[in-house]
Amino acid sequence: MTRPPRIAVLDYGIGNLRSAQKALERVGAQATLTTSHSQITAADAVVLPGVGAFGSCMDALRSADLEDVTLRSIRSGKPFLGICVGMQMLFTRSEEDPNATGLDVFSGNVRWIPTTVPRPQMQWNQLDIVKSDAMFKGLDPNPWMYFVHSLHGVPNDESQVAATVQYGAKLNVAFRKENVFATQFHPEKSAADGLALLRNFVLVASRS
Repeated sequence: MTRPPRIAVLDYGIGNLRSAQKALERVGAQATLTTSHSQITAADAVVLPGVGAFGSCMDALRSADLEDVTLRSIRSGKPFLGICVGMQMLFTRSEEDPNATGLDVFSGNVRWIPTTVPRPQMQWNQLDIVKSDAMFKGLDPNPWMYFVHSLHGVPNDESQVAATVQYGAKLNVAFRKENVFATQFHPEKSAADGLALLRNFVLVASRS
């Protein structure tokens, strides 16, 4: 692919979605914040960011008529990245909103982090990369990433966990299932290591 990869950043009106778009542009993508089904379908890769509460984010995604096209994008096999609450939305359910349903890409639940530590975790923390992945190419085994979260994903299939951190307990913070990669941390706010991860995503998208 000679042109920059086209990456659709799903625009469902929650939080600062533009920061993810700008970071992807910075590392070489043609990133567009969009609700257009045709743009999303034509994109080389798709990103689902998110901040806030699980239930309200799922409601917003559905209100924006983006649930089905999100799932179609994932089933198409194109690279897909979930960030923060966008990661949580890929799970089946969340303890934060027990009556809400997620996208069920990762079968499992999003659970509260321990009450023995401050919630949310708003700090830099050091990953323990437990699964080799193209997203981590060129990074140290324990890169620093920036977190703002009170919950973490617990998939039924533990082999889907790609990285953990220690914060009151071992927390799962990155996940891989086929073409889908998801992070609890914010790579767009994580300085050089975060941008390196996004650059790896853009590189994978350019080969799709």
